[in-house]
Formats: sequence, C-alpha cells, structure tokens
Amino acid sequence: MKAKLIRGFLVVLAGAFVVIAAAQLLKGNTLEYAASEGLLWAVISATVFTVARAYRLRKGQYCAVCGDLPPAASDASGQAVSSPRP
Repeated sequence: MKAKLIRGFLVVLAGAFVVIAAAQLLKGNTLEYAASEGLLWAVISATVFTVARAYRLRKGQYCAVCGDLPPAASDASGQAVSSPRP
C-alpha cells in the first residue's frame, strides 16, 4: 500500500509542477518564480491527494481510476466470481 501512495504522490507532484510552472511562464513570470510557485503548489496538491487517497484506502473505498480495485471474490472452488452491479 505504501508503494502505491508514494508512486501516486510522485506522479501528482510531477504533473502539478509542470502544469503550474507552465501556467506561470505563460503569464510572463520569470523562470525562478514559476519554478518556486510550481514546486510549492505541487507539494500542496500532491499532499492533499495522497492524504485523501490513504484515508479512502483505510476505509476500504477503492478507486477504479487509481487502480485500487478490491480483491476479487472467489467461490468455494477458488474461481473468481463477478459481483452483481447495483
């Protein structure tokens, strides 16, 4: 579980940094300012995302988008069974 959270944190950190820094550069700010703002808000965004994801995992709420699917149920023979959709 920790590896998924760390990997998710790093992915969000990198993605948010690129988007935020690029937006700052497009606004005409200097590279130093864009990088510092990008890093600051990327860390904040990645932290919020990771804390929310960890909370949901602990509660047993799985995220299909994140790839956090619950373990497949199996019948007595060990074969995976599909659960009915509500």
